[in-house]
Amino acid sequence: MSDVVLKSLSDQGVLTLTLNRPEKKNALTGAMYQILTDSLKEAEKDDAVRVVVLCGAGSDFSAGNDIHDFVSAISDPQKIRIPLGFLQAISSFTKPILAAVSGVAIGIGTSLLLHCDLVYADETAKFQLPFTKMGLVPEGGTSLLLPSALGHRKAFEILVLGDAFNAKTATDIGLINAEVPSVSLIETVTEKANQLAQMGPEAVHQSKAMMKQYDDNKLQSVLVSEVEAFAARLSSVEARATFMAFMQKGAKG
Repeated sequence: MSDVVLKSLSDQGVLTLTLNRPEKKNALTGAMYQILTDSLKEAEKDDAVRVVVLCGAGSDFSAGNDIHDFVSAISDPQKIRIPLGFLQAISSFTKPILAAVSGVAIGIGTSLLLHCDLVYADETAKFQLPFTKMGLVPEGGTSLLLPSALGHRKAFEILVLGDAFNAKTATDIGLINAEVPSVSLIETVTEKANQLAQMGPEAVHQSKAMMKQYDDNKLQSVLVSEVEAFAARLSSVEARATFMAFMQKGAKG
Protein backbone atom coordinates (compact mmCIF):
# COMPACT_ATOMS: atom_id res chain seq x y z
CA MET A 1 0.00 0.00 0.00
CA SER A 2 2.92 2.34 0.68
CA ASP A 3 3.65 2.60 -3.05
CA VAL A 4 0.66 4.94 -3.49
CA VAL A 5 2.96 7.65 -2.12
CA LEU A 6 6.61 7.50 -3.18
CA LYS A 7 9.26 8.98 -0.92
CA SER A 8 12.75 10.05 -1.97
CA LEU A 9 15.37 12.03 0.00
CA SER A 10 18.14 13.73 -1.97
CA ASP A 11 21.69 14.34 -0.80
CA GLN A 12 20.75 18.02 -0.47
CA GLY A 13 18.06 17.20 2.08
CA VAL A 14 15.03 17.54 -0.20
CA LEU A 15 12.29 15.01 0.59
CA THR A 16 10.04 14.44 -2.42
CA LEU A 17 6.59 12.97 -1.78
CA THR A 18 5.00 11.77 -5.01
CA LEU A 19 1.30 10.91 -5.20
CA ASN A 20 1.37 7.65 -7.12
CA ARG A 21 -2.06 6.72 -8.48
CA PRO A 22 -1.67 8.09 -12.01
CA GLU A 23 -4.41 5.82 -13.35
CA LYS A 24 -6.82 7.62 -10.96
CA LYS A 25 -5.33 11.07 -11.54
CA ASN A 26 -3.71 10.72 -8.11
CA ALA A 27 -7.04 10.95 -6.28
CA LEU A 28 -6.36 10.76 -2.56
CA THR A 29 -7.50 7.82 -0.45
CA GLY A 30 -7.54 7.53 3.31
CA ALA A 31 -4.38 5.44 3.17
CA MET A 32 -2.62 8.11 1.12
CA TYR A 33 -3.61 10.82 3.57
CA GLN A 34 -2.20 8.75 6.43
CA ILE A 35 1.10 8.18 4.62
CA LEU A 36 1.40 11.90 3.87
CA THR A 37 0.60 12.81 7.46
CA ASP A 38 3.11 10.34 8.87
CA SER A 39 5.76 11.43 6.36
CA LEU A 40 5.39 15.10 7.30
CA LYS A 41 5.54 14.32 11.02
CA GLU A 42 8.69 12.26 10.50
CA ALA A 43 10.23 14.94 8.30
CA GLU A 44 9.53 17.56 10.95
CA LYS A 45 11.76 15.67 13.40
CA ASP A 46 14.44 14.59 10.92
CA ASP A 47 17.34 17.06 10.69
CA ALA A 48 18.38 15.44 7.41
CA VAL A 49 15.22 16.82 5.80
CA ARG A 50 15.55 20.50 4.95
CA VAL A 51 12.73 20.90 2.40
CA VAL A 52 9.69 18.92 1.23
CA VAL A 53 8.42 18.78 -2.36
CA LEU A 54 4.96 17.52 -3.32
CA CYS A 55 4.19 16.32 -6.84
CA GLY A 56 2.07 13.81 -8.73
CA ALA A 57 3.08 10.81 -10.82
CA GLY A 58 2.04 10.86 -14.45
CA SER A 59 0.34 13.86 -16.00
CA ASP A 60 -1.76 15.07 -13.04
CA PHE A 61 -1.17 16.51 -9.58
CA SER A 62 -4.35 15.31 -7.87
CA ALA A 63 -8.05 14.98 -8.74
CA GLY A 64 -8.89 15.49 -5.06
CA ASN A 65 -10.56 13.00 -2.78
CA ASP A 66 -11.23 9.53 -4.17
CA ILE A 67 -14.94 9.34 -5.02
CA HIS A 68 -15.29 5.85 -3.51
CA ASP A 69 -14.02 7.20 -0.19
CA PHE A 70 -16.58 9.98 -0.50
CA VAL A 71 -19.40 7.53 -1.05
CA SER A 72 -18.34 5.31 1.86
CA ALA A 73 -18.13 8.42 4.03
CA ILE A 74 -21.84 9.02 3.49
CA SER A 75 -22.55 6.09 5.82
CA ASP A 76 -19.49 6.77 8.00
CA PRO A 77 -18.78 10.52 8.15
CA GLN A 78 -15.83 9.89 10.47
CA LYS A 79 -13.88 8.77 7.40
CA ILE A 80 -13.97 12.27 5.96
CA ARG A 81 -12.12 13.44 9.07
CA ILE A 82 -9.03 11.49 8.02
CA PRO A 83 -7.84 14.36 5.80
CA LEU A 84 -7.94 16.67 8.82
CA GLY A 85 -4.78 15.08 10.24
CA PHE A 86 -2.99 15.79 6.95
CA LEU A 87 -4.24 19.37 6.79
CA GLN A 88 -3.13 19.99 10.36
CA ALA A 89 0.29 18.50 9.59
CA ILE A 90 0.90 20.47 6.40
CA SER A 91 -0.46 23.75 7.73
CA SER A 92 1.75 23.63 10.83
CA PHE A 93 4.86 22.21 9.13
CA THR A 94 7.82 24.41 10.05
CA LYS A 95 10.10 23.58 7.12
CA PRO A 96 9.60 24.84 3.55
CA ILE A 97 7.11 22.94 1.39
CA LEU A 98 7.08 23.27 -2.39
CA ALA A 99 4.66 21.87 -4.95
CA ALA A 100 4.98 21.07 -8.65
CA VAL A 101 1.58 21.04 -10.36
CA SER A 102 0.66 19.68 -13.75
CA GLY A 103 -2.69 18.49 -15.05
CA VAL A 104 -5.66 18.55 -12.69
CA ALA A 105 -5.54 19.96 -9.17
CA ILE A 106 -9.10 19.62 -7.93
CA GLY A 107 -10.57 20.09 -4.46
CA ILE A 108 -7.93 19.23 -1.89
CA GLY A 109 -5.51 19.11 -4.83
CA THR A 110 -5.89 22.89 -4.97
CA SER A 111 -6.59 23.74 -1.34
CA LEU A 112 -3.44 22.02 -0.04
CA LEU A 113 -1.41 24.44 -2.19
CA LEU A 114 -2.48 27.26 0.14
CA HIS A 115 -0.31 25.63 2.81
CA CYS A 116 2.78 25.38 0.60
CA ASP A 117 5.49 28.03 0.59
CA LEU A 118 6.32 27.94 -3.11
CA VAL A 119 4.16 26.51 -5.90
CA TYR A 120 4.94 26.25 -9.60
CA ALA A 121 2.66 24.88 -12.33
CA ASP A 122 2.91 24.19 -16.03
CA GLU A 123 0.62 25.13 -18.89
CA THR A 124 -1.43 21.94 -18.50
CA ALA A 125 -2.49 22.76 -14.94
CA LYS A 126 -6.20 23.06 -14.23
CA PHE A 127 -7.33 24.20 -10.78
CA GLN A 128 -10.81 23.87 -9.30
CA LEU A 129 -12.58 24.03 -5.93
CA PRO A 130 -15.99 22.53 -6.85
CA PHE A 131 -17.29 22.00 -3.32
CA THR A 132 -20.70 23.62 -3.72
CA LYS A 133 -21.14 21.95 -7.11
CA MET A 134 -21.03 18.68 -5.15
CA GLY A 135 -23.46 19.85 -2.49
CA LEU A 136 -20.60 20.38 -0.02
CA VAL A 137 -18.81 23.31 1.61
CA PRO A 138 -15.22 24.62 1.47
CA GLU A 139 -12.44 22.72 3.21
CA GLY A 140 -8.69 22.86 3.67
CA GLY A 141 -8.72 26.32 5.21
CA THR A 142 -10.03 27.84 1.98
CA SER A 143 -12.94 29.63 3.68
CA LEU A 144 -10.40 31.65 5.68
CA LEU A 145 -7.34 31.90 3.45
CA LEU A 146 -8.94 32.76 0.12
CA PRO A 147 -11.17 35.63 1.34
CA SER A 148 -8.23 36.97 3.36
CA ALA A 149 -5.99 36.95 0.30
CA LEU A 150 -8.44 37.82 -2.47
CA GLY A 151 -11.38 39.60 -0.88
CA HIS A 152 -14.92 38.30 -0.64
CA ARG A 153 -16.03 38.63 -4.26
CA LYS A 154 -13.09 36.86 -5.91
CA ALA A 155 -13.08 34.17 -3.22
CA PHE A 156 -16.84 33.70 -3.70
CA GLU A 157 -16.28 33.24 -7.43
CA ILE A 158 -13.67 30.54 -6.84
CA LEU A 159 -15.31 28.77 -3.90
CA VAL A 160 -19.02 29.02 -4.66
CA LEU A 161 -19.25 29.21 -8.45
CA GLY A 162 -16.44 26.66 -8.40
CA ASP A 163 -15.37 26.91 -12.04
CA ALA A 164 -12.00 25.64 -13.21
CA PHE A 165 -9.15 28.07 -13.94
CA ASN A 166 -5.72 27.81 -15.53
CA ALA A 167 -2.18 28.50 -14.39
CA LYS A 168 -2.25 32.09 -15.63
CA THR A 169 -5.24 32.88 -13.43
CA ALA A 170 -3.66 30.96 -10.56
CA THR A 171 -0.57 33.15 -10.92
CA ASP A 172 -2.63 36.33 -11.13
CA ILE A 173 -4.47 35.59 -7.87
CA GLY A 174 -1.31 34.43 -6.08
CA LEU A 175 -2.22 30.78 -5.70
CA ILE A 176 1.02 29.82 -7.46
CA ASN A 177 4.31 31.65 -7.85
CA ALA A 178 4.65 31.19 -11.60
CA GLU A 179 3.65 29.22 -14.66
CA VAL A 180 6.61 27.43 -16.23
CA PRO A 181 6.93 25.19 -19.30
CA SER A 182 6.14 21.56 -18.55
CA VAL A 183 9.59 20.47 -19.72
CA SER A 184 11.21 22.55 -16.98
CA LEU A 185 8.64 22.24 -14.16
CA ILE A 186 10.49 19.67 -12.06
CA GLU A 187 13.81 21.34 -12.79
CA THR A 188 12.46 24.68 -11.57
CA VAL A 189 11.01 23.25 -8.37
CA THR A 190 14.16 21.23 -7.69
CA GLU A 191 16.31 24.33 -8.15
CA LYS A 192 14.20 26.33 -5.68
CA ALA A 193 14.15 23.43 -3.21
CA ASN A 194 17.94 23.04 -3.36
CA GLN A 195 18.36 26.79 -2.92
CA LEU A 196 16.30 26.66 0.28
CA ALA A 197 18.06 23.51 1.47
CA GLN A 198 21.42 25.29 1.26
CA MET A 199 20.28 28.20 3.42
CA GLY A 200 20.56 28.29 7.20
CA PRO A 201 17.64 26.16 8.42
CA GLU A 202 16.99 28.13 11.59
CA ALA A 203 16.70 31.42 9.70
CA VAL A 204 14.38 29.82 7.15
CA HIS A 205 12.17 28.21 9.81
CA GLN A 206 11.97 31.37 11.90
CA SER A 207 11.14 33.51 8.88
CA LYS A 208 8.32 31.15 7.89
CA ALA A 209 7.02 31.09 11.46
CA MET A 210 7.01 34.88 11.68
CA MET A 211 4.92 35.16 8.53
CA LYS A 212 2.36 32.65 9.77
CA GLN A 213 2.19 33.29 13.51
CA TYR A 214 -0.71 35.74 13.52
CA ASP A 215 -3.11 33.51 11.61
CA ASP A 216 -2.08 30.03 12.78
CA ASN A 217 -4.40 29.63 15.77
CA LYS A 218 -7.37 30.88 13.78
CA LEU A 219 -6.48 28.63 10.85
CA GLN A 220 -6.31 25.53 13.03
CA SER A 221 -9.74 26.33 14.43
CA VAL A 222 -11.16 26.87 10.94
CA LEU A 223 -9.73 23.57 9.68
CA VAL A 224 -11.68 21.72 12.36
CA SER A 225 -14.92 23.66 11.86
CA GLU A 226 -14.72 23.17 8.08
CA VAL A 227 -14.34 19.40 8.46
CA GLU A 228 -17.31 19.29 10.83
CA ALA A 229 -19.48 21.20 8.36
CA PHE A 230 -18.14 19.12 5.47
CA ALA A 231 -18.94 15.86 7.26
CA ALA A 232 -22.45 17.06 8.04
CA ARG A 233 -23.05 17.96 4.39
CA LEU A 234 -22.14 14.45 3.22
CA SER A 235 -25.53 13.14 4.31
CA SER A 236 -27.44 15.94 2.59
CA VAL A 237 -29.80 15.23 -0.29
CA GLU A 238 -27.70 17.45 -2.57
CA ALA A 239 -24.43 15.66 -1.85
CA ARG A 240 -25.93 12.17 -2.10
CA ALA A 241 -27.49 12.97 -5.47
CA THR A 242 -24.19 14.33 -6.79
CA PHE A 243 -22.17 11.32 -5.66
CA MET A 244 -24.67 8.81 -7.01
CA ALA A 245 -24.79 10.59 -10.38
CA PHE A 246 -21.00 10.56 -10.53
CA MET A 247 -20.86 6.84 -9.70
CA GLN A 248 -23.51 6.00 -12.30
CA LYS A 249 -21.65 8.02 -14.93
CA GLY A 250 -18.47 6.13 -14.10
CA ALA A 251 -20.24 2.78 -14.29
CA LYS A 252 -21.48 3.61 -17.78
CA GLY A 253 -17.92 4.38 -18.82
